Amino acid sequence: MVSYKHIAIILILISIFTPQALSVVEDCGAEEDNSCVNKSKALGLKIIAIVSILITSMIGVCLPLVTRSIPALSPERSLFVIVKAFAAGIILATGFMHVLPDSFDMLSSSCLKENPWHKFPFTGFVAMLSAIFTLAIDSMATSLYSKKNKAGVIPESQAQGGDQEMGAGNHVHSHHHHGSFSTKDGVDGTKLLRYRVIAMVLELGIIVHSIVIGISLGASNNTCTIKGLVAALCFHQMFEGMGLGGCILQAEYKFLKKAIMAFFFAVTTPFGIALGIALSSTYEENSPRALITVGLLNASSAGLLIYMALVDLLAADFMGEKLQGSIKLQIKSYMAVLLGAGGMSLMAKWA
Repeated sequence: MVSYKHIAIILILISIFTPQALSVVEDCGAEEDNSCVNKSKALGLKIIAIVSILITSMIGVCLPLVTRSIPALSPERSLFVIVKAFAAGIILATGFMHVLPDSFDMLSSSCLKENPWHKFPFTGFVAMLSAIFTLAIDSMATSLYSKKNKAGVIPESQAQGGDQEMGAGNHVHSHHHHGSFSTKDGVDGTKLLRYRVIAMVLELGIIVHSIVIGISLGASNNTCTIKGLVAALCFHQMFEGMGLGGCILQAEYKFLKKAIMAFFFAVTTPFGIALGIALSSTYEENSPRALITVGLLNASSAGLLIYMALVDLLAADFMGEKLQGSIKLQIKSYMAVLLGAGGMSLMAKWA
């Protein structure tokens, strides 16, 4: 700790003489010596964080998968649509309110060289490229998938239980199911393909975002910020998990695949934190290299999340026949989106 004390004294002296020099030095050097920086305490907090985030992620991602048995929440009912809209609002707000501003802050930091970094808005650029790239992945994956499964996909859950495939609302079709298979399943097949691709791409985006957040949490030694972050992250992971869980549920994977996707989602943030702890010896929070890396990763993650939320979750639902059929449900879903986005934006105040 002695070195920090010395640095602090030198800084105070400098600040008396040259107020301008201070901001740059203090911003980019080692961590400032304040009551919050405490390595051993921070480590304890991080371990608590790993456990609690793991648990909340698990709860979040498993809730939609478990509630399948409750009739009110089966994918056919309107409540499911409203819950999904809420989750999409949360994912959208994560992109716009948390990840993007963070990235802007990092890449416009005074620690970075004036020449490329302050002359050009890299965050917006990278986020835009990332959204376009996501679009490319999305459309290519869909077309490859549908080429592979020309016949149309029979939902995997149907292999076990004949008429399970569309949940409760399908008893009407059951009697002629054996006669005319093609028409109904053709529609379901293409829809199912979309749902599967969406689940995969969303999983990818959330994983990138979770690892980046985990690393930044694990590398920080500031106990004051860690406390707020942990609370925010638990909340956040839970709801993001619900959004992802809803998508996985719609994709109707086999049990094993569902379990694998849920597991990956729950494990990424704790893994990121562990990685951050491992890196924290070599990683200075405000060194230009760390700022650039994390800033660019955040920007690309933001582009992906925003694209996913707007195009694949919100637009797909709101333009689908279900919501187009009833204005009342549209308004309810719209309120749910606002609620999700608003709640997440409130959290941006603390996190």
